[in-house]
Amino acid sequence: MNRNLGQSSLRRKRRSGDPMDAFDGLPAPVRQWVARAALPWSPASVRRIWSKSRAKGLSAEEALQSLTLAEARTLARDRQSTAFKLNSMT
Repeated sequence: MNRNLGQSSLRRKRRSGDPMDAFDGLPAPVRQWVARAALPWSPASVRRIWSKSRAKGLSAEEALQSLTLAEARTLARDRQSTAFKLNSMT
């Protein structure tokens, strides 16, 4: 079972603690964002980005945009890695 991790070349990390408790502790807009995210984000990573954005004085909507940008950068890195692997195989 691939457990919703998809076909990503990105490194997976083991987590300690109960991820559902950490998820339940996130603000409601962040939980909704994670539910629609393309990647399987850890609650700790999402909270870190959210907290830094809010500490900079960004609104909740702008902080959610920061999460979307972080996801886009991660997806781009994954695509570059996958493209490199495919090119080196030919």
